[in-house]
Amino acid sequence: MFAWSSDWLEQRTEVALDPALPIIDPHHHLWHGGGEREQYLAGDLQADTGAGHNVVGTVFIDCMWNYRTDGPEALRPVGETETAASAAVASAGTGSQIGGIVSFADMTLGDAVDEVLDAHVAAGNGLFRGIRHATALDADPAVRRSHTRPTPLLMAEPSFRQGVRQLAAKGLTFDAWLYHPQITELTALANAVPECTFVLDHLGGPLGIGGYAGRRNETMDRWRIDIAEVAACPNVVVKLGGIGMVIYGLAFEAQPDPPTSDDLVDAWGGPIQYAIEQFGVDRCMFESNFPVDKVSCSYVTLWNSFKKMAAGASDAEKAALFHDTAARVYDVRL
Repeated sequence: MFAWSSDWLEQRTEVALDPALPIIDPHHHLWHGGGEREQYLAGDLQADTGAGHNVVGTVFIDCMWNYRTDGPEALRPVGETETAASAAVASAGTGSQIGGIVSFADMTLGDAVDEVLDAHVAAGNGLFRGIRHATALDADPAVRRSHTRPTPLLMAEPSFRQGVRQLAAKGLTFDAWLYHPQITELTALANAVPECTFVLDHLGGPLGIGGYAGRRNETMDRWRIDIAEVAACPNVVVKLGGIGMVIYGLAFEAQPDPPTSDDLVDAWGGPIQYAIEQFGVDRCMFESNFPVDKVSCSYVTLWNSFKKMAAGASDAEKAALFHDTAARVYDVRL
């Protein structure tokens, strides 16, 4: 599902636009290969981030990488933070140093999640910034349930909300990965726990496969309404990206040639501009979602598309979108 073809990607190359613009990429993964997933480690990330854009730092996001294989079940995800912290040490002094780590803890533990959060903080070598407890699922059988195996309406459960309160009490963030019909659930959670900073991943997951295929106008109409409502919550910020994911249904990966940055702008420039208008630049950050989005386009092409989408912004607005919002939200200090 996340496998990509380097030969296919190399059929279309671009030169990085505005190569001096500082970028913090606030959403990438690392993992060892297996099954459908190709290996993507620190060296692979460095090759992508160093291909032309001025990526000065990154934030690692949970992907079940190297969990502990023994000990209490609730503490096993701490292995990912330990591994990511080691990768961050290896990246020190490079252009795209890992400056933040977001891992997983089960929010349904409620007050008991404190022990897990403390273990993540201890393992993170000063870089642990928050939790992503993905809740993405849909009744359509063609849409895969996210890796945490969530149940319906999980964000409304009292134990889940109490876990988020414990997260917020420690000054940690909550990354929300969900599908667009679930955006209203995040709005309710954000209103219920106003002391927490929520990060809405990947534009809020506008689906385009299964029963959603061929219904993009309808999907985006609903998405705009729900995005406006969640943007009214001052404690929610949004990541502008995920636009190469197969589940969004634009089938870039199935074309004879990879998309150009102009192709990506044509497909996603309008929705991304709408999100910026609703949230404001100080609550928006462009993201790569690599290597997941690598199935559809190269790193250089993706960030060229973002720079084209932001071409009309002021220097201060560009700084927020490409660097400052991510630096603030994830406390990235390089």
